[in-house]
Amino acid sequence: MSVLLASVEGASGPGEKAALIALALLVAAAVLLRPRRPTQERLRAALIVAVVALTPTLLAIDVWDSSPLRHLRAHPALAAAAILASLAVIAGLATLFARRPAALPLTAVLALPFRVPLTSAGTTANLLVPLYAVVAAGVLARHLPRLRARYGAASASSESAPDAGESRAEAAARGRLSTLASPRALEWLLVASILLYAVQAAYSAGFSKALQNVTFFYVPFALLLTLLREARWTRALLLRCAFASVALAALFAGIGFVEYASRSLLLNRQLVAANVYGNYFRVNSLFYDPNIYGRYLALAMLLLAAAVLCVAERRRLLLCAAALAWLWAGLLVSISQTSIVALLAGLAVLAGWRWGARRTAYVTAGIVLAGALVLLVAPSSLHFGLSGRGGSVDNATSGRANLVRGGIDLFAKRPLAGFGSGSFAQEYRAHQAATVASSTSASHTTPITVAAEQGIVGLCLYLALVLCSLGVLFSGAGRSPPQISLAACFVALLVHTMAYADFLEDPITWALLGVGIALARQSACGDRAGAALVRRRIVAATDIAPRASAGV
Repeated sequence: MSVLLASVEGASGPGEKAALIALALLVAAAVLLRPRRPTQERLRAALIVAVVALTPTLLAIDVWDSSPLRHLRAHPALAAAAILASLAVIAGLATLFARRPAALPLTAVLALPFRVPLTSAGTTANLLVPLYAVVAAGVLARHLPRLRARYGAASASSESAPDAGESRAEAAARGRLSTLASPRALEWLLVASILLYAVQAAYSAGFSKALQNVTFFYVPFALLLTLLREARWTRALLLRCAFASVALAALFAGIGFVEYASRSLLLNRQLVAANVYGNYFRVNSLFYDPNIYGRYLALAMLLLAAAVLCVAERRRLLLCAAALAWLWAGLLVSISQTSIVALLAGLAVLAGWRWGARRTAYVTAGIVLAGALVLLVAPSSLHFGLSGRGGSVDNATSGRANLVRGGIDLFAKRPLAGFGSGSFAQEYRAHQAATVASSTSASHTTPITVAAEQGIVGLCLYLALVLCSLGVLFSGAGRSPPQISLAACFVALLVHTMAYADFLEDPITWALLGVGIALARQSACGDRAGAALVRRRIVAATDIAPRASAGV
């Protein structure tokens, strides 16, 4: 405990720490509160609007002395114009979402992959600015009218809200909070993850990094989850969102082909330098990192593969096959081995759904055995070897083996509570005597990063969150193509984080869980409605039978 208290002294001031924890508490209340009365409806709306207002304020305080903020402070007219333009865009989107609620989830899906690179103090941050605007507009469109409405109007809006109706349908199941297949348990684990991350930032040497992770990722993505959770997901809306994702992936792949043919990249100077001195040319399309680009293509391919398994019409089947071939070529030129492995994991889920788990297990075992034979017979083809720098395991994994070993060493030094949220980069450099250039912001293996930063406490919460997410997404997926598609995508994303990063830092994770929670609740409501109908028919039949036998 004395070590933790000593580490707090080198972190930021207590005001920022308290504000960060308060923000996490507001988010937790906004996500978990299920309104029953108009006053609760207004309270939840006030909490969510307060989160939207507090998040950029807290972030601005933290980055007040950064170069972009100094530039805007030196040019107040430019700052005012940027603020007015942002407010105009958000107001326009909010008006659209208020008039057409189905446009909100579709617009959010379209905004998911787009990142805007912002450079400050020699480092580049890739921010999801379009998605932030969509989330802010969605919150205002959905909750501002409830906040301004009178009690009668608030009550009416509460009755019509999907979330309120679903919460009543789940009232009987609240006692089963501990079950891993419960959407309510998943929500509790998600907000617990945010709260724990905020609390553990208090003793972190990387408090600023932790604060940025909370404000840039966890808070807006939690609000995104609430918006998607409360949307009415019809078959048509699901198909439109899937088509939008595949169309974007095809567009990104086309840009990647242009980059590959011209041997030039649009983003990431470091990747440009690596391509100059490397043995192969990697493309990243409109993404900063080829692995994030490959991840997006892999997830889009899984949606197409699920469609192939369900489509019976020959013309549509050929179109899906052609799109798969296009995206596969785009994935190959990204040279993202992690994304290929993630794709195979997602395809295994779809294969198990379509042809059975036993057959899929046999084929998977055969593929793993073939890979092991290649590794034993020709290790140099995979950059492995018994000796020499070029044949080392670290070289074969692009430097990630050393990062994993360093993360394990950090975990061994503080196994209980870790070094604090967002501290991996600084602690890795301090304990491994690594240079800035050779370090990174994470271990490229999410469990290792969680263990080093948050210790056993954070690791247990992470494992519970993963298990609960799988339970919710796979619950009822056997008879639902949309749900099995979400489950396959989540498994692929989870596998990708085992050799890369960005689990809760990726908005796609929260989007998959938000839609999965909504579909699970809709399925549960449908099952309950069906069971009630069967009971009514049984009661009616047993009531009619005696009368018929009596000649009535």
